[in-house]
Amino acid sequence: MLQLEHMKEGEVLEMTVKRHWVVYIMIALYFLVGVIISTTSLFLLSFAGWVALLNIVFWLFFSIFLYIQWLNHELDLYIITNNRIVSVEQISFLNRAVSECNLGQVQEVNSQTKGLFANVLHYGTLSIQTAWATATMVMDFAPEAMAAARKVLNIVDTYRDNQNK
Repeated sequence: MLQLEHMKEGEVLEMTVKRHWVVYIMIALYFLVGVIISTTSLFLLSFAGWVALLNIVFWLFFSIFLYIQWLNHELDLYIITNNRIVSVEQISFLNRAVSECNLGQVQEVNSQTKGLFANVLHYGTLSIQTAWATATMVMDFAPEAMAAARKVLNIVDTYRDNQNK
């Protein structure tokens, strides 16, 4: 089970939200495009030594690109406890933004599902608007975005009910 560092006394992990598995299909499509470009260049330009060298250099840079794309999607995460929301967003390679917000500062939770694939595969955009320095936390390709939004709102309501007692 995922555990946060520096959790307060009585703080409990309620849910985590990671990206939907469909992002891996997108990365596989990138790989397929790379294979098509690579094999096409080999057959059109013959099997000359310089073409093979260019192909190796292409795959060197293209594999780094694929790794960075995978990393950017894999490390995005929302962690919701009974006291706060922590958003970890991998912006680019070696560039990560971590935002934390108290549940009492959540103003609005939205979900949006657009398109055929998003409706069939049950993913969408989950956004949490806060009264914090980072006004909105947005996660694209969130699995079960509507159910996750409802669950986050229920956690926020429970938090506010406990604060009002």
